[in-house]
Formats: sequence, structure tokens, C-alpha cells
Amino acid sequence: MVGQYTPCVAPGRLKRISLIFCAVLCLWVEFAWASPKYPQRIISMSPSITETLFALGVGDRVVGVTDFCKFPEEACALPSIGGLLNPSIEAWIRLKPDLIIHQKDSHKLNINAKNLGIQTLPVSLSRLKNIFETITILGEALGAEPAARALTQKLQTGIQKQKTRLQGIPKKSTLLLLNDGGNPNGALYSVGRRTFLGELLELAGGENILTDSPINYPKISKEFILRHSPEIIIQAGPNANLTPKEKAESLKQWQRFSTLTAVKNKTIYFVGADYILIPGPRFLSILNHFARVIHPEAFRD
Repeated sequence: MVGQYTPCVAPGRLKRISLIFCAVLCLWVEFAWASPKYPQRIISMSPSITETLFALGVGDRVVGVTDFCKFPEEACALPSIGGLLNPSIEAWIRLKPDLIIHQKDSHKLNINAKNLGIQTLPVSLSRLKNIFETITILGEALGAEPAARALTQKLQTGIQKQKTRLQGIPKKSTLLLLNDGGNPNGALYSVGRRTFLGELLELAGGENILTDSPINYPKISKEFILRHSPEIIIQAGPNANLTPKEKAESLKQWQRFSTLTAVKNKTIYFVGADYILIPGPRFLSILNHFARVIHPEAFRD
């Protein structure tokens, strides 16, 4: 009959094709549902990022860290991708990450990852507000929003606790030094106000004598220190964890600057901890260290 449709595929074969199509469709749907919505193989490109990821409870998704990532203990057992500035591209490829998280100023790193087709997430942790922003960003990107909110609340509560403790107590002029923790006759590097350490110093009841420095961590002269004569001098950093003998030797060197208020009052302190220079969730410990040496009277209870 003219106009009658004649199938080009036999009915039996058509049925088999339909069944195969349905099976493939079901497998695709099952795969789509089973595929993780959030990254599951993460490489962290800084100690701050690593510590934040573990604090958010997603440390089990981290497959690679840098040589400098030493906390928590579980991070030390993870494969290393090398240094911050010279990561191993071969290690990236071997670890098969679906996300690399790095500092915003790591432009070359970002380009290399993009060339390999690896997704990246740049974050900033240079100041306290950046730390809080990064916690939120990571929580959203990794499906850990409740943990991010809880961590943010914990950190904000810790800051408020110190503010309450120090309320009404006059600030003390303070110099925060980042050097080898020893000889004051060597190169002296201090901390500007527009850094997370500078902000913690202020929260701890110190008045940073570096008021106008356009550089975050400037090299300062001994003449500058003598001119401002701070009430408190804090030498901080991993290498400031000195033995009693080393502390005595360093204090002896400071005695050469006998007109300094901190020298006369014997208020030179050494805060040595591996996390002092790491802008991450452990900043409350740094804040506590600073507050206790600047205002010990507030902690006598």
C-alpha cells in the first residue's frame, strides 16, 4: 500500500536495541548519581590550607601535600609534591587529583595545573578576614558547610574571649620580631599591621610600633628600635624555641641596648612554635601566646 511505513529493522532486533538502550541509560543514570558531587582527591599547596582542610574534617580527601605541611600528624604521612615554589608536576600526575588548592599569588602554579586539565581553587590567608573567607569558600567547594560554620564560630568565640579578658587594660607598645630567635645583632625583621600576625598582636593588647610601614614584614634598624623604645619585645618563630642557656645568651646581647624600656623592665620574650608563621585555624594559640606575654596580669587567675 502506498504510504505504508515499512521498518528497516526487524521487530525482534528493534526490541533488543531498545533493551540495550535502556540498560545503557540506566547505567548512565546510576553513574551520574554515584559520581561524587565534590572533589575527592585534593592536593594542598600550603601548610595553612592543609591545616584548614583537616580542621574542616575533609583530611581524608587530601592525597598530596608540600614538604612543609607538618600538621596534623596524618598530613605528615601523605605523599609530598615538593616545595611551595617548585612542586613536582610528575607527582601531580601520579596522584591524579581532581582539585589543587593553592594561594592566590601562585600564578605559575595555577597555569601549570590548568595546562594539565586539573581544576584549581585559589585562596588567600594573609589576614584574619581572609582566613575566615577561605574557611567559608572551602566549606562550600567541598560540601562541608556545617563544619565551616562550626569552625568559624569557634574561632570568633576565641577572639571574643580574649577581647573580653583584656577589656579596659591599656595597650602596651610592642615590637614583634621574626628572626632566628637569638642574636639581636643580626638582621631584624618585624611584622607590619596589615598582616594576620599584626592583627593578632593588636588583639592581644599590643600596640605595634610599626605604624606606617608599607611593607608587611620589613627589615628594621636598631636605631628604629631605640627611637621607639617598646615596652615589650617578642621574638617569635619556629627558631625562637630556645633552651634556657640560649635565652640567657640572647638576653645578654640585648643588654647592650640598656636604654630600651623592654630591656630595663626585662620584658623580652621568646615565642617558639612551629605554627607561629602559619595563618590557619591554630591562630587562637598564637593569640593566646601573645596576650600572655603582653598582659600576664590578665591571666593570673
